[in-house]
Amino acid sequence: MKALVYYGPGKRAWEERPKPVLREDKDAIVRVTRTTICGTDLHILKGDVPEVENGRILGHEGIGVVEETGSGVRNFRKGDRVLISCITSDGTCEYCKKGMYSHCEKGGWILGHTIDGTQAEFVRIPHADTSLYRISEGVNEDALVMLSDVFPTGFECGVLNGEIKPGDTVAIIGAGPIGLAALLTSKFYSPARTIMADTDAGRLASAKELGATDTVLSDGKASERIMELTDGRGVDVAIEAVGVPSTFELCESIIAPGGHIASIGVFGEPVDLHMERLWSQNITLTTRLVDTVTTPMLLKSVQSGTLHPERLVTHRFKLDEIMKAYDTFSHAREEKALKVVLES
Repeated sequence: MKALVYYGPGKRAWEERPKPVLREDKDAIVRVTRTTICGTDLHILKGDVPEVENGRILGHEGIGVVEETGSGVRNFRKGDRVLISCITSDGTCEYCKKGMYSHCEKGGWILGHTIDGTQAEFVRIPHADTSLYRISEGVNEDALVMLSDVFPTGFECGVLNGEIKPGDTVAIIGAGPIGLAALLTSKFYSPARTIMADTDAGRLASAKELGATDTVLSDGKASERIMELTDGRGVDVAIEAVGVPSTFELCESIIAPGGHIASIGVFGEPVDLHMERLWSQNITLTTRLVDTVTTPMLLKSVQSGTLHPERLVTHRFKLDEIMKAYDTFSHAREEKALKVVLES
């Protein structure tokens, strides 16, 4: 089969690799019909995730068709169309019983990380019964592939952790795919105002089209502008969806007393927590790695037409064009790219 293989920082190849085989009785082999590229894949290619070994097939998102199942798989059979979760869970360990699938003792984020992933013609899925979701015919497949990672992440780590309530004023810092997923799913809770901030005017235009009430260009004065928009009060919920010190500090500077900072971004360096200002402000700060506990609900929302994740898809490629797709996604600002979808 063909697959996208990582060979160290800055090195990737689309090449022939052995088709995966069943290793455990709870494994499934899935023929990938759609996948996508995540910002985390770019972090891997930059060398930011050193535990990813040379020769690893990348990718942790996708949908496909079950090709083969182990003897212990009960919920799926050959020919089933499935959504592949970015988080693998055995469903039985202490963390899984708490709903913290991301910390599963035998799983977690392993696809494209510690085992071969989904940017390939076939992928092996451990613990298939609790790591795959059956999907119905006729549902938009571009929407479904967004449910592997980006929408559960934006929803769980941003919206749910941020405890958005009807009437809240929300600021989402970062109008990339994760921030926009948080924007779309925040509507489940009817905030009165949603302010999007980003350095990219094109992405802010997309945010406006997707329902942001206000947009702010992050050019060094975003804090002042957001405070002006809120009459000096600040925001009830600030969602950090980038993962750099400046965006975290922006959230700290705009949060209202009693507010909630929900951190989603993947940080590669320390940030300052300004307790000299925040110690008396009754704020809550949360962090989280996506657990995908909300995937079934999000699937129902897509199937009912309530949620439209496909609106984030800007570019489509054939799977064997993945090298070109990486070039496009790596230059998202110039290419005006949000999410790219690769179809087999």
